[in-house]
Amino acid sequence: MATRPRDYDYLFKLVLIGDSGVGKSCLLLRFSDDAFTESYITTIGVDFRFRTVNVGGKVVKLQIWDTAGQERFRTITSAYYRGADGIVVVYDVTEPESFAHVDDWLAEVNRYATENTVKILVGNKSEKDSDRAVATDDARRKAEDLGISFIETSAKEAINVDLAFTTVARELIAIKEAQAAAGGHQSQAGDERQRLGAADLRSASQRFSSCSC
Repeated sequence: MATRPRDYDYLFKLVLIGDSGVGKSCLLLRFSDDAFTESYITTIGVDFRFRTVNVGGKVVKLQIWDTAGQERFRTITSAYYRGADGIVVVYDVTEPESFAHVDDWLAEVNRYATENTVKILVGNKSEKDSDRAVATDDARRKAEDLGISFIETSAKEAINVDLAFTTVARELIAIKEAQAAAGGHQSQAGDERQRLGAADLRSASQRFSSCSC
């Protein structure tokens, strides 16, 4: 039986992390469905969505995992760092505590993720500039010190959301192409991830109403 050809050039697994309430679910909803609601959901456990985008002429399928930010679920979500191609670390520009916790989240990423995992720092809720508590320059300097990309977004107003995810995809493509040019195999980034049963994933992801966007 012939194998159906893939309809994408790359498949990348991205993981959204950060404190509860920073708007990770809203970023995912905006990116995957171009939607926003004031009464969206707080994630318990893990949820995921797909979106296919064109990046530099390459068709890229992104599998994006939305993890719970609550401390008691940290042991659940740590398993999902393994095999992640990219990590999106989100903080709320109006909540300095969420920014202070970025180092803690990245320490966990470095503990579980691979060395080549691409990371980006995302300051969400940029539309609330009058309530801002984290200066853009401070966040940019932190990202520069960490050697990772940085961007501010607004899931509510659809500002820079696509750019945040495609920035990660672009960096990942560059890595894959460099590996291929060096004689390595151009990995298509984990087709086995698609074999994870939807029912199993749902069992790890129960959700309830409570806006945190």
